[in-house]
Amino acid sequence: MRIKRWISSSLRAKLLALFIVLTTIPLMTVGVISYQKSYNSVSSHSKASSMLQADMLGTNIDNMFKDTERLLELSNNPKVIHFLFSQSETYEEAKDILQTFALYRDTYKYENVLNISLINRYGKGISERRGIFQSNMNPLRDQHFQTLAQNPDSVLRIPPALIKSNERIDGFTYEDQGVISIMAAVRQQITHEVIGFITVDLDDSFIKTFCDQVKIGKTGFFYILDQHSNPIYVPPIDNADWNIIRKTKLPFSDQPDGFVLRTDKMPRFIVHTASLYTGWTIIGIAPLQEIVAEANSIRQLIIVSVVLSIVFAITLHYLLTKRLTRPIQLLQHKMRLTASGYLEAKVKPVGTDEIADLGQSFNIMVEKIKELLEQSIRKQQQLQKAELRTLQAQINPHFLYNTLDSIIWMAEAGKSDAVIQLVKALSDLFRISLNKGRDWVMIHTELAHAQSYLVIQQMRYRDILEYRVEVDPEILEYPILNMTLQPLIENALYHGIKNKRGKGLIIIGGYMEDSAVILTVKDNGIGISTERLALLNQQLKHPLQSEEEEPTEGGFGLQNVHQRLRLYFGSEYGVLLESIAGTGTTISVRIPKNRGNLT
Repeated sequence: MRIKRWISSSLRAKLLALFIVLTTIPLMTVGVISYQKSYNSVSSHSKASSMLQADMLGTNIDNMFKDTERLLELSNNPKVIHFLFSQSETYEEAKDILQTFALYRDTYKYENVLNISLINRYGKGISERRGIFQSNMNPLRDQHFQTLAQNPDSVLRIPPALIKSNERIDGFTYEDQGVISIMAAVRQQITHEVIGFITVDLDDSFIKTFCDQVKIGKTGFFYILDQHSNPIYVPPIDNADWNIIRKTKLPFSDQPDGFVLRTDKMPRFIVHTASLYTGWTIIGIAPLQEIVAEANSIRQLIIVSVVLSIVFAITLHYLLTKRLTRPIQLLQHKMRLTASGYLEAKVKPVGTDEIADLGQSFNIMVEKIKELLEQSIRKQQQLQKAELRTLQAQINPHFLYNTLDSIIWMAEAGKSDAVIQLVKALSDLFRISLNKGRDWVMIHTELAHAQSYLVIQQMRYRDILEYRVEVDPEILEYPILNMTLQPLIENALYHGIKNKRGKGLIIIGGYMEDSAVILTVKDNGIGISTERLALLNQQLKHPLQSEEEEPTEGGFGLQNVHQRLRLYFGSEYGVLLESIAGTGTTISVRIPKNRGNLT
């Protein structure tokens, strides 16, 4: 009664009750239909997959027998027929037959064949294991040979359960091995009279291998029965599974390929198939719960989704009906604009209630965010400049160590003129690079710095290095970041020229293009492979974000120069790398013509 009075006295309660009815019923209907459809579909798919596994196991076994029964072609060999038909033989005839056995083995790679034997109607035989032998028992007294004598066109596949080693015609025994024998009659080619029999013995371990390779469920298993329902292979199983096997009635002709067997503990899914080639029955057993596990997961997901959807819908409507939603929607719209990065979104408060106060607070918050963001950007830029200047400074010590080593070597060799020239070039190089702490120099100064560097390197690598400067005079008075060209020249020398046989050439070029100045460092070195060039350009396009990331070999100087140019001039400027493997590399630097008073 209280709930009824509450609903009748409150518009919000009426809307909520109506919303619950309109939301819950469709959701539950959709959930039930989806569950039935998905459960049946996934369950059928899982069962079909299990049946396919059984068919695949049967196909594997059939293919194994088909391949092995190629050995029965030996019965058509003239030497074999002569051996079985005659009452005497020579050593050479027996040797030829055994060599024929070996030839078949080498040709078809029969790893599971244990023995091949032939015997005529009078007990004279030959086998791989025993050679020529004389059986003490009349072969026609053996039931299998009797069957073949009466049906000479048939092939018998005898499982281990029907073979007793101590009763074998050839007298050979296999210790601790299960044997499957394939038997066929050998007939005289003209009269078609049965003159003997051929037997191929197989190690039955291949059946275990095939069964282990095919899975049904997580804990299910396959076992195999012969045409007389005698077990050929049953994996190690517990007593409960043995009881299920005993209770499973054969044949399955009145059952579908896959059916459910109800047991005391849990239902089992049984799949079976018959091998048309051998007549054996392949049976797979697995808990039904494992076969339909995926379908059960979908069922649980649908139930949880429907319940959560109903709870969410009711809760959302309850909250929305507590207030007039229009002011909140407007505020929500402004917040979404701000979250997308547009910080100029403002709310126009209407009235003096809590929503109006919330809008005013939102406006204040946006202004604070803008101020904090600007401060963060300024600090980040300053930090990047400091870090990049540190990277720039790391270039000089490495170069200085190598140059001083060259000076010491020349001094020890008594080359005083070369020492003087090298020291002067080094002095000019560092005087220009220091540049009184300023980041900017004119292009002509940067070229002088690059030439000093090249003079030093040419003295160190006199036999492999030449250089030229081909720069348009019109661009010499434009500003450029200090230490822009030297790292690129160093990259061209150490990763292009040094690895090349013969004389290397570095050309420094420069020209104007529309609103930009283009400087190039071109070498005729070994070039860069397509894969490595793509990786270097990718790193230039997406600079490394952390100290743990390291650039590709040869990419440190490129990264340094490229990041400095992008930081000062913008993302449309920087370094472009072009190369052809075995031909050479061109590094282009793009900067604006005029950036005003840059400091």
